[in-house]
Amino acid sequence: MITMSAKNKFNKEELEQLFEGALEQLKSTKKLEGSDGAFTPLLKKLLEASMEGEMDAHLKDSRPNRRNGKGSKKVKTSFGEVPLEPPRDRDGTYEPEILPKRQRSLGPALEQKILSLYSMGMSYRDIASHIKEMYDMELSPAQLTAITDRIWPEIEEWRSRPLDQVYPFVWLDALFYKVRQDGQIKSMAAYLVLGMNVEGEKDLLGIYLSQSESATFWLSVLSDLQARGVEDILIASIDNLKGFREAIQAVFPATDIQLCIVHQIRNAIRYVPFTDSREVVRDMKSIYKANTLEQAELALENFEDKWKKKYPAMVRSWKNNWEGLSTFFNYHPEIRNIMYTTNSIEGFNRQIRKATKTKGALPSERALLKLLYLVSIRTTRKWSRPRSWTKVINILIITYPERLGIT
Repeated sequence: MITMSAKNKFNKEELEQLFEGALEQLKSTKKLEGSDGAFTPLLKKLLEASMEGEMDAHLKDSRPNRRNGKGSKKVKTSFGEVPLEPPRDRDGTYEPEILPKRQRSLGPALEQKILSLYSMGMSYRDIASHIKEMYDMELSPAQLTAITDRIWPEIEEWRSRPLDQVYPFVWLDALFYKVRQDGQIKSMAAYLVLGMNVEGEKDLLGIYLSQSESATFWLSVLSDLQARGVEDILIASIDNLKGFREAIQAVFPATDIQLCIVHQIRNAIRYVPFTDSREVVRDMKSIYKANTLEQAELALENFEDKWKKKYPAMVRSWKNNWEGLSTFFNYHPEIRNIMYTTNSIEGFNRQIRKATKTKGALPSERALLKLLYLVSIRTTRKWSRPRSWTKVINILIITYPERLGIT
Protein backbone atom coordinates (compact mmCIF):
# COMPACT_ATOMS: atom_id res chain seq x y z
CA MET A 1 0.00 0.00 0.00
CA ILE A 2 1.40 3.45 -0.94
CA THR A 3 1.18 6.01 1.91
CA MET A 4 0.33 9.70 1.46
CA SER A 5 3.90 10.68 2.29
CA ALA A 6 5.11 8.24 -0.36
CA LYS A 7 2.84 9.78 -2.95
CA ASN A 8 4.49 13.14 -2.33
CA LYS A 9 7.84 11.75 -3.42
CA PHE A 10 6.86 12.03 -7.06
CA ASN A 11 4.30 14.26 -8.63
CA LYS A 12 1.51 13.72 -11.12
CA GLU A 13 3.72 14.68 -14.08
CA GLU A 14 6.31 12.04 -13.15
CA LEU A 15 3.61 9.39 -12.89
CA GLU A 16 2.19 10.36 -16.26
CA GLN A 17 5.64 10.23 -17.83
CA LEU A 18 6.26 6.76 -16.39
CA PHE A 19 2.92 5.46 -17.62
CA GLU A 20 3.42 7.03 -21.05
CA GLY A 21 6.86 5.46 -21.26
CA ALA A 22 5.44 2.05 -20.39
CA LEU A 23 2.69 2.41 -22.98
CA GLU A 24 5.14 3.47 -25.67
CA GLN A 25 7.26 0.40 -24.98
CA LEU A 26 4.19 -1.80 -25.20
CA LYS A 27 3.27 -0.23 -28.54
CA SER A 28 6.72 -1.16 -29.77
CA THR A 29 5.88 -4.80 -28.94
CA LYS A 30 7.91 -4.80 -25.73
CA LYS A 31 6.50 -7.32 -23.25
CA LEU A 32 4.80 -6.37 -20.01
CA GLU A 33 6.55 -8.86 -17.71
CA GLY A 34 10.21 -9.74 -17.22
CA SER A 35 13.28 -7.92 -15.97
CA ASP A 36 13.17 -5.62 -19.01
CA GLY A 37 9.39 -5.37 -19.11
CA ALA A 38 7.54 -2.16 -19.81
CA PHE A 39 6.17 -1.75 -16.27
CA THR A 40 9.42 -2.47 -14.40
CA PRO A 41 10.49 1.23 -14.16
CA LEU A 42 7.04 2.18 -12.88
CA LEU A 43 7.08 -0.57 -10.25
CA LYS A 44 10.59 0.47 -9.20
CA LYS A 45 9.44 4.05 -8.71
CA LEU A 46 6.36 3.03 -6.72
CA LEU A 47 8.33 0.73 -4.39
CA GLU A 48 11.09 3.27 -3.79
CA ALA A 49 8.58 6.06 -3.22
CA SER A 50 6.73 3.94 -0.69
CA MET A 51 9.94 3.22 1.22
CA GLU A 52 10.87 6.92 1.15
CA GLY A 53 7.47 7.69 2.71
CA GLU A 54 8.02 5.03 5.34
CA MET A 55 11.44 6.55 6.11
CA ASP A 56 9.92 10.04 6.58
CA ALA A 57 7.46 8.63 9.12
CA HIS A 58 10.22 6.64 10.84
CA LEU A 59 12.54 9.65 11.21
CA LYS A 60 9.77 11.74 12.81
CA ASP A 61 9.47 9.11 15.53
CA SER A 62 13.21 8.54 16.04
CA ARG A 63 14.81 12.00 16.22
CA PRO A 64 17.68 12.95 16.14
CA ASN A 65 18.10 9.98 13.80
CA ARG A 66 18.57 11.00 10.15
CA ARG A 67 19.08 9.68 6.65
CA ASN A 68 22.29 7.93 5.67
CA GLY A 69 22.27 7.49 1.91
CA LYS A 70 20.78 4.52 0.05
CA GLY A 71 21.38 0.83 -0.24
CA SER A 72 21.15 -1.57 -3.17
CA LYS A 73 18.79 -4.51 -3.50
CA LYS A 74 17.21 -6.66 -6.20
CA VAL A 75 13.76 -8.06 -5.67
CA LYS A 76 11.82 -10.69 -7.62
CA THR A 77 8.35 -9.54 -8.67
CA SER A 78 5.67 -10.69 -11.10
CA PHE A 79 7.15 -8.14 -13.55
CA GLY A 80 10.65 -9.60 -13.26
CA GLU A 81 13.70 -8.65 -11.22
CA VAL A 82 13.61 -5.01 -10.10
CA PRO A 83 16.74 -3.18 -8.86
CA LEU A 84 15.93 -0.94 -5.88
CA GLU A 85 17.74 1.71 -3.83
CA PRO A 86 16.08 1.56 -0.40
CA PRO A 87 16.81 4.50 1.94
CA ARG A 88 19.00 3.98 5.02
CA ASP A 89 19.11 5.77 8.36
CA ARG A 90 22.14 6.52 10.56
CA ASP A 91 20.89 4.46 13.52
CA GLY A 92 20.06 1.45 11.32
CA THR A 93 16.61 1.13 12.92
CA TYR A 94 14.49 1.64 9.78
CA GLU A 95 12.74 -1.57 8.68
CA PRO A 96 10.69 -1.25 5.45
CA GLU A 97 7.18 -2.60 5.87
CA ILE A 98 6.48 -3.07 2.17
CA LEU A 99 9.72 -5.02 1.63
CA PRO A 100 11.60 -6.22 4.77
CA LYS A 101 15.39 -6.13 4.67
CA ARG A 102 16.07 -9.80 4.04
CA GLN A 103 13.12 -10.39 1.75
CA ARG A 104 14.08 -11.02 -1.87
CA SER A 105 10.64 -11.43 -3.39
CA LEU A 106 7.67 -9.10 -3.25
CA GLY A 107 5.65 -10.45 -0.33
CA PRO A 108 4.70 -14.11 0.25
CA ALA A 109 2.89 -14.19 -3.09
CA LEU A 110 5.63 -16.20 -4.81
CA GLU A 111 5.45 -19.11 -2.38
CA GLN A 112 1.65 -19.02 -2.47
CA LYS A 113 1.82 -19.07 -6.27
CA ILE A 114 4.07 -22.15 -6.17
CA LEU A 115 1.77 -23.94 -3.72
CA SER A 116 -1.24 -23.08 -5.87
CA LEU A 117 0.43 -24.43 -9.02
CA TYR A 118 1.44 -27.59 -7.16
CA SER A 119 -2.13 -28.13 -5.93
CA MET A 120 -3.33 -28.02 -9.54
CA GLY A 121 -1.09 -30.95 -10.39
CA MET A 122 1.78 -29.15 -12.09
CA SER A 123 5.14 -30.90 -11.94
CA TYR A 124 8.19 -29.20 -10.44
CA ARG A 125 9.59 -28.84 -13.95
CA ASP A 126 6.44 -27.05 -15.16
CA ILE A 127 6.35 -24.85 -12.06
CA ALA A 128 10.01 -23.89 -12.51
CA SER A 129 9.32 -22.99 -16.15
CA HIS A 130 6.29 -20.89 -15.15
CA ILE A 131 8.22 -19.05 -12.41
CA LYS A 132 11.08 -18.39 -14.82
CA GLU A 133 8.69 -16.87 -17.36
CA MET A 134 6.72 -14.79 -14.86
CA TYR A 135 9.45 -13.78 -12.39
CA ASP A 136 12.66 -14.28 -14.38
CA MET A 137 13.81 -16.47 -11.49
CA GLU A 138 15.57 -19.85 -11.56
CA LEU A 139 14.29 -22.46 -9.09
CA SER A 140 15.64 -26.00 -8.78
CA PRO A 141 13.50 -29.05 -7.87
CA ALA A 142 15.21 -29.04 -4.45
CA GLN A 143 14.19 -25.41 -3.86
CA LEU A 144 10.61 -26.13 -4.95
CA THR A 145 10.48 -29.15 -2.65
CA ALA A 146 11.70 -26.97 0.22
CA ILE A 147 8.98 -24.40 -0.50
CA THR A 148 6.17 -26.96 -0.67
CA ASP A 149 7.56 -28.68 2.44
CA ARG A 150 6.94 -25.50 4.40
CA ILE A 151 3.28 -26.47 4.35
CA TRP A 152 4.08 -29.64 6.34
CA PRO A 153 3.60 -28.19 9.88
CA GLU A 154 0.21 -26.94 8.73
CA ILE A 155 -0.65 -30.44 7.47
CA GLU A 156 0.36 -32.02 10.78
CA GLU A 157 -1.77 -29.54 12.69
CA TRP A 158 -4.70 -30.15 10.33
CA ARG A 159 -4.46 -33.94 10.71
CA SER A 160 -4.66 -33.74 14.50
CA ARG A 161 -7.17 -30.90 14.85
CA PRO A 162 -10.22 -31.43 17.11
CA LEU A 163 -13.46 -32.39 15.34
CA ASP A 164 -17.13 -31.85 16.13
CA GLN A 165 -18.88 -34.22 18.52
CA VAL A 166 -21.63 -35.16 16.06
CA TYR A 167 -21.79 -35.36 12.27
CA PRO A 168 -25.20 -36.03 10.66
CA PHE A 169 -23.54 -37.35 7.49
CA VAL A 170 -20.13 -38.84 6.76
CA TRP A 171 -18.87 -40.28 3.46
CA LEU A 172 -15.90 -42.64 3.38
CA ASP A 173 -13.98 -43.72 0.29
CA ALA A 174 -10.51 -44.69 -0.88
CA LEU A 175 -8.48 -43.73 -3.97
CA PHE A 176 -5.37 -45.45 -5.27
CA TYR A 177 -2.10 -43.89 -6.44
CA LYS A 178 1.31 -45.00 -7.62
CA VAL A 179 4.14 -44.06 -5.26
CA ARG A 180 7.87 -44.74 -5.45
CA GLN A 181 9.16 -46.70 -2.46
CA ASP A 182 12.61 -48.25 -2.06
CA GLY A 183 13.27 -47.89 -5.78
CA GLN A 184 10.00 -49.55 -6.74
CA ILE A 185 6.61 -48.21 -7.80
CA LYS A 186 3.88 -49.42 -5.48
CA SER A 187 0.15 -48.83 -5.11
CA MET A 188 -0.95 -46.65 -2.22
CA ALA A 189 -4.51 -46.26 -0.90
CA ALA A 190 -5.59 -42.79 0.23
CA TYR A 191 -8.48 -43.04 2.69
CA LEU A 192 -10.71 -39.96 2.59
CA VAL A 193 -13.35 -39.01 5.18
CA LEU A 194 -15.76 -36.24 4.30
CA GLY A 195 -18.22 -35.00 6.92
CA MET A 196 -21.21 -32.67 6.99
CA ASN A 197 -21.77 -30.94 10.33
CA VAL A 198 -24.99 -29.75 11.96
CA GLU A 199 -24.67 -26.45 10.07
CA GLY A 200 -24.72 -28.27 6.73
CA GLU A 201 -21.06 -27.42 6.09
CA LYS A 202 -18.86 -30.04 4.44
CA ASP A 203 -15.37 -30.63 5.74
CA LEU A 204 -12.66 -33.12 4.86
CA LEU A 205 -12.09 -34.71 8.26
CA GLY A 206 -8.98 -36.64 7.37
CA ILE A 207 -6.62 -38.17 4.81
CA TYR A 208 -4.94 -41.46 5.68
CA LEU A 209 -2.45 -43.52 3.65
CA SER A 210 -1.99 -47.27 3.57
CA GLN A 211 -0.67 -49.95 1.24
CA SER A 212 -4.19 -51.21 0.45
CA GLU A 213 -7.84 -50.70 1.33
CA SER A 214 -9.05 -52.94 4.14
CA ALA A 215 -11.71 -52.96 6.86
CA THR A 216 -8.92 -53.26 9.43
CA PHE A 217 -7.34 -49.99 8.34
CA TRP A 218 -10.74 -48.32 8.18
CA LEU A 219 -11.15 -49.33 11.83
CA SER A 220 -7.99 -47.41 12.68
CA VAL A 221 -9.27 -44.40 10.70
CA LEU A 222 -12.56 -44.41 12.60
CA SER A 223 -10.71 -44.79 15.91
CA ASP A 224 -8.65 -41.70 15.04
CA LEU A 225 -11.84 -39.72 14.35
CA GLN A 226 -13.14 -40.81 17.74
CA ALA A 227 -9.88 -39.80 19.45
CA ARG A 228 -10.18 -36.35 17.88
CA GLY A 229 -13.59 -35.77 19.41
CA VAL A 230 -16.22 -37.44 17.21
CA GLU A 231 -18.76 -39.14 19.49
CA ASP A 232 -21.50 -39.97 16.99
CA ILE A 233 -22.23 -40.24 13.29
CA LEU A 234 -25.89 -40.46 12.29
CA ILE A 235 -25.47 -41.80 8.73
CA ALA A 236 -22.36 -43.11 6.98
CA SER A 237 -22.26 -43.67 3.21
CA ILE A 238 -19.70 -46.27 2.11
CA ASP A 239 -18.83 -48.72 -0.64
CA ASN A 240 -19.35 -52.47 -0.21
CA LEU A 241 -15.90 -53.39 1.07
CA LYS A 242 -16.07 -56.58 3.12
CA GLY A 243 -16.03 -55.85 6.85
CA PHE A 244 -16.49 -52.08 6.37
CA ARG A 245 -19.94 -52.01 8.02
CA GLU A 246 -18.63 -53.97 11.02
CA ALA A 247 -15.65 -51.62 11.38
CA ILE A 248 -17.93 -48.57 11.58
CA GLN A 249 -20.34 -50.18 14.03
CA ALA A 250 -17.46 -51.28 16.27
CA VAL A 251 -16.60 -47.61 16.88
CA PHE A 252 -19.97 -45.93 16.27
CA PRO A 253 -22.60 -48.62 17.03
CA ALA A 254 -25.63 -46.32 16.54
CA THR A 255 -24.64 -45.24 13.02
CA ASP A 256 -26.91 -46.13 10.10
CA ILE A 257 -24.92 -47.56 7.18
CA GLN A 258 -25.88 -46.72 3.60
CA LEU A 259 -24.18 -48.59 0.77
CA CYS A 260 -23.52 -46.27 -2.14
CA ILE A 261 -26.05 -46.76 -4.94
CA VAL A 262 -23.62 -45.42 -7.54
CA HIS A 263 -20.99 -48.00 -6.53
CA GLN A 264 -23.66 -50.70 -6.71
CA ILE A 265 -24.67 -49.69 -10.24
CA ARG A 266 -21.05 -49.62 -11.40
CA ASN A 267 -20.32 -53.02 -9.93
CA ALA A 268 -23.55 -54.60 -11.24
CA ILE A 269 -23.20 -53.25 -14.77
CA ARG A 270 -19.88 -55.06 -15.16
CA TYR A 271 -21.87 -58.23 -15.77
CA VAL A 272 -23.90 -56.63 -18.60
CA PRO A 273 -22.80 -56.12 -22.24
CA PHE A 274 -23.25 -52.72 -23.80
CA THR A 275 -26.30 -53.80 -25.82
CA ASP A 276 -28.39 -54.23 -22.66
CA SER A 277 -26.67 -51.69 -20.40
CA ARG A 278 -29.07 -48.76 -20.96
CA GLU A 279 -32.16 -50.86 -20.31
CA VAL A 280 -30.62 -52.43 -17.22
CA VAL A 281 -29.61 -49.04 -15.79
CA ARG A 282 -33.13 -47.74 -16.42
CA ASP A 283 -34.59 -50.70 -14.53
CA MET A 284 -32.15 -50.18 -11.67
CA LYS A 285 -33.30 -46.57 -11.43
CA SER A 286 -36.87 -47.76 -10.86
CA ILE A 287 -35.59 -49.49 -7.70
CA TYR A 288 -33.66 -46.71 -5.97
CA LYS A 289 -35.97 -43.91 -7.17
CA ALA A 290 -39.06 -45.57 -5.70
CA ASN A 291 -41.09 -43.51 -3.23
CA THR A 292 -41.29 -46.15 -0.52
CA LEU A 293 -39.47 -49.28 0.62
CA GLU A 294 -42.45 -51.41 -0.42
CA GLN A 295 -42.41 -49.95 -3.96
CA ALA A 296 -38.63 -50.43 -4.14
CA GLU A 297 -38.90 -54.08 -3.12
CA LEU A 298 -41.60 -54.64 -5.73
CA ALA A 299 -39.35 -53.01 -8.36
CA LEU A 300 -36.50 -55.26 -7.23
CA GLU A 301 -38.71 -58.34 -7.66
CA ASN A 302 -39.65 -57.24 -11.18
CA PHE A 303 -35.97 -56.58 -11.88
CA GLU A 304 -35.11 -60.08 -10.70
CA ASP A 305 -37.85 -61.72 -12.78
CA LYS A 306 -36.73 -59.89 -15.90
CA TRP A 307 -32.94 -60.32 -15.68
CA LYS A 308 -32.04 -63.23 -13.37
CA LYS A 309 -31.78 -65.83 -16.12
CA LYS A 310 -29.67 -63.66 -18.38
CA TYR A 311 -27.48 -61.94 -15.76
CA PRO A 312 -27.76 -63.92 -12.50
CA ALA A 313 -24.60 -62.44 -10.94
CA MET A 314 -25.89 -58.90 -11.45
CA VAL A 315 -29.26 -59.66 -9.85
CA ARG A 316 -27.57 -61.54 -7.03
CA SER A 317 -25.43 -58.50 -6.19
CA TRP A 318 -28.59 -56.42 -5.65
CA LYS A 319 -30.28 -59.11 -3.58
CA ASN A 320 -27.25 -59.81 -1.39
CA ASN A 321 -26.62 -56.11 -0.68
CA TRP A 322 -30.24 -55.02 -0.38
CA GLU A 323 -30.20 -54.49 3.40
CA GLY A 324 -27.42 -51.91 3.11
CA LEU A 325 -28.68 -50.40 -0.14
CA SER A 326 -32.21 -49.81 1.16
CA THR A 327 -31.32 -47.99 4.41
CA PHE A 328 -32.18 -44.59 2.95
CA PHE A 329 -35.85 -45.58 2.48
CA ASN A 330 -36.20 -45.20 6.25
CA TYR A 331 -35.69 -41.46 5.86
CA HIS A 332 -37.51 -38.44 4.48
CA PRO A 333 -36.90 -37.83 0.72
CA GLU A 334 -34.88 -34.67 1.48
CA ILE A 335 -32.46 -36.74 3.55
CA ARG A 336 -32.35 -39.56 1.00
CA ASN A 337 -30.95 -37.20 -1.63
CA ILE A 338 -27.95 -36.53 0.58
CA MET A 339 -27.25 -40.02 1.89
CA TYR A 340 -28.00 -42.58 -0.82
CA THR A 341 -24.74 -42.04 -2.68
CA THR A 342 -21.15 -41.04 -2.03
CA ASN A 343 -21.49 -38.38 -4.76
CA SER A 344 -20.29 -35.68 -2.33
CA ILE A 345 -16.93 -37.36 -1.92
CA GLU A 346 -16.92 -38.53 -5.56
CA GLY A 347 -17.01 -34.86 -6.59
CA PHE A 348 -14.00 -34.21 -4.37
CA ASN A 349 -12.28 -37.26 -5.85
CA ARG A 350 -12.72 -35.83 -9.36
CA GLN A 351 -10.87 -32.69 -8.31
CA ILE A 352 -8.04 -34.82 -6.95
CA ARG A 353 -7.87 -36.87 -10.16
CA LYS A 354 -7.57 -33.68 -12.21
CA ALA A 355 -4.52 -32.72 -10.17
CA THR A 356 -2.89 -36.16 -10.25
CA LYS A 357 -3.77 -37.63 -13.65
CA THR A 358 -0.59 -36.35 -15.32
CA LYS A 359 1.80 -37.11 -12.47
CA GLY A 360 2.36 -40.83 -12.92
CA ALA A 361 4.12 -42.14 -9.82
CA LEU A 362 4.64 -39.69 -6.97
CA PRO A 363 8.13 -39.63 -5.42
CA SER A 364 7.01 -40.51 -1.85
CA GLU A 365 4.10 -40.94 0.56
CA ARG A 366 4.90 -37.48 1.89
CA ALA A 367 4.56 -35.97 -1.59
CA LEU A 368 1.19 -37.71 -2.05
CA LEU A 369 -0.18 -36.45 1.26
CA LYS A 370 1.13 -32.97 0.57
CA LEU A 371 -0.59 -32.90 -2.82
CA LEU A 372 -3.89 -34.27 -1.49
CA TYR A 373 -3.93 -31.69 1.29
CA LEU A 374 -3.27 -28.75 -1.04
CA VAL A 375 -5.95 -29.97 -3.47
CA SER A 376 -8.41 -30.29 -0.59
CA ILE A 377 -7.74 -26.72 0.59
CA ARG A 378 -8.36 -25.37 -2.90
CA THR A 379 -11.48 -27.51 -3.40
CA THR A 380 -13.19 -26.89 -0.06
CA ARG A 381 -13.34 -23.15 -0.74
CA LYS A 382 -15.99 -23.88 -3.38
CA TRP A 383 -18.23 -26.03 -1.19
CA SER A 384 -21.62 -24.81 -0.06
CA ARG A 385 -24.31 -26.34 2.10
CA PRO A 386 -27.38 -28.00 0.56
CA ARG A 387 -30.22 -25.64 -0.29
CA SER A 388 -32.62 -27.85 1.64
CA TRP A 389 -30.44 -27.96 4.75
CA THR A 390 -32.84 -26.10 7.06
CA LYS A 391 -35.52 -28.67 6.29
CA VAL A 392 -33.08 -31.57 6.58
CA ILE A 393 -31.68 -30.57 9.98
CA ASN A 394 -35.15 -29.93 11.39
CA ILE A 395 -36.21 -33.45 10.36
CA LEU A 396 -33.06 -34.90 11.97
CA ILE A 397 -33.65 -32.90 15.14
CA ILE A 398 -37.16 -34.36 15.42
CA THR A 399 -35.82 -37.87 14.71
CA TYR A 400 -32.64 -37.73 16.86
CA PRO A 401 -33.05 -34.91 19.44
CA GLU A 402 -30.76 -36.49 22.03
CA ARG A 403 -28.04 -37.56 19.61
CA LEU A 404 -27.87 -34.07 18.15
CA GLY A 405 -27.62 -32.59 21.65
CA ILE A 406 -31.09 -31.03 21.52
CA THR A 407 -33.66 -31.98 24.14
